[in-house]
Amino acid sequence: MTRLRAVYGRFLEWLVSALMIVLFAEVTVGVVFRAIGQSLIWYDEIASVLLAWLTFYGAALGSVRRGHIGCPEVVEMLAWPTRRAVNIVAQLLVIGFFVLLGGVGVAIMPVLATDALVSVPEIPMSIVQSVIPVSCVLIVIAEGMHLVDLVRQRQPVEVPAGLSLSEGLH
Repeated sequence: MTRLRAVYGRFLEWLVSALMIVLFAEVTVGVVFRAIGQSLIWYDEIASVLLAWLTFYGAALGSVRRGHIGCPEVVEMLAWPTRRAVNIVAQLLVIGFFVLLGGVGVAIMPVLATDALVSVPEIPMSIVQSVIPVSCVLIVIAEGMHLVDLVRQRQPVEVPAGLSLSEGLH
């Protein structure tokens, strides 16, 4: 599972890095054109879409790295069997939320099929909003890998001082 997580994390790093580079280039081009008095009509809308995509795919990368906000210190004060159960239930709730969100994202795709970006009508809104179900699948995969680790773990992990339990599972 560790190797799979590393490969998956590397894939998401490349995806997020590519989005950051494209966003940087697009904003730079937009600023240059605005400075010379030839504003691009599509610049703002595309930058907003790229930022949203960067946010959603970045969240998937955060899931792989266990980098999201949490309160592991509170859970770590519980007895081991209770701690394990709480972690598993919490993980199932997170996965359930993203399955639900992804399902809603898929359900709205037909509604958006006839809409398009205002400044670039060739780009359908369903492509823009596809980031929701796609990123949810990526997050569910990441959280599923962590759930497998939690289920396999039969004894508490000795975590060096200063690290949280989630960091000790990598």
